[in-house]
Amino acid sequence: MSFSRDSKLEVLQADFEDANCLLAFLSGLFHGCGQITKNSAGLRADLVTDIQDIFDYTNKIAKKLYGDELSIEISDDYIINKTVYYRIMFPVEISSRVLQDCGLLQVGQEVLQINYNIDKNIIPDEETKRAFIKGAYVGCSTSSIKFSELGSQNATTGYHLEFSSHNKVFLEDLKELLTEYSIVSKLLERKSSFVLYLKDSEAIKDMLALVGANESVMNLANEMATRGLRNVVNRQINCINANINKTIEASLKQIKAIKIIDEKIGLDSLPEDLQDVAVLRLANQQESMDELLKLSTIKLTKSGLNHRFKRLIKLADSLTKDDN
Repeated sequence: MSFSRDSKLEVLQADFEDANCLLAFLSGLFHGCGQITKNSAGLRADLVTDIQDIFDYTNKIAKKLYGDELSIEISDDYIINKTVYYRIMFPVEISSRVLQDCGLLQVGQEVLQINYNIDKNIIPDEETKRAFIKGAYVGCSTSSIKFSELGSQNATTGYHLEFSSHNKVFLEDLKELLTEYSIVSKLLERKSSFVLYLKDSEAIKDMLALVGANESVMNLANEMATRGLRNVVNRQINCINANINKTIEASLKQIKAIKIIDEKIGLDSLPEDLQDVAVLRLANQQESMDELLKLSTIKLTKSGLNHRFKRLIKLADSLTKDDN
């Protein structure tokens, strides 16, 4: 199961009692994944989806509002990336009425006209607006969010949720509708379709809360916390590794300088303060400056110890230059 699919199934767990909300939900669903076909038998409204559970949900709505039942079949036209798609078919006898009730079809003087805009009459209040958004979410939203493991070092994808449709007008209206709930989205064209997308994690959480996917909100919040903690751990590890490398590099440079001095003039020729730190470093070649201070019997600060090593390195450099 995917995060996107789980959130849709969660939306489908809640039922609507009000007939206006049922129509608003159907309208959003038809805008998201609906198809209208016409043949000798008449006009038929279909829904094409990879979520079979939508059939039971919409079938209950059809029974309640129209006293009729729907049918379902596997859609041969839609088998993408080994995903099975289902065609949910409304009876021809009620299809035209359903589409008109949902604000998608206008009939006048024997001419049928499809309304690609969201019919404002379908969403006159807060409840119907939320119901419409739920239908659109179930119908045409996808998400690439993948959950990570706290101990994993593998990079995870960012936060991305989108509504895709061939109908730009619908997505423009949906964008405006989401703005009423302070959910900021962006619209772009992708090949032969259009995409309304959200990439901000907080906006996605608000979107999930709006459609009633509260468990998905909690799961996303946990994922955000996991990624945040993992990023902190990674930064700490990187910082530790950087300090280790810095310590090793400094130690090697100091040891090299001390060996050059010992070879050229002997450590006995050094002042006592430099002899002490030279012997201390040679005896503890892998220790950091802090550890050297703990091991030393000399009362020195870290800056004082570092200053003496710099004097040794400077002396080694001068001895090397004299040879050249």
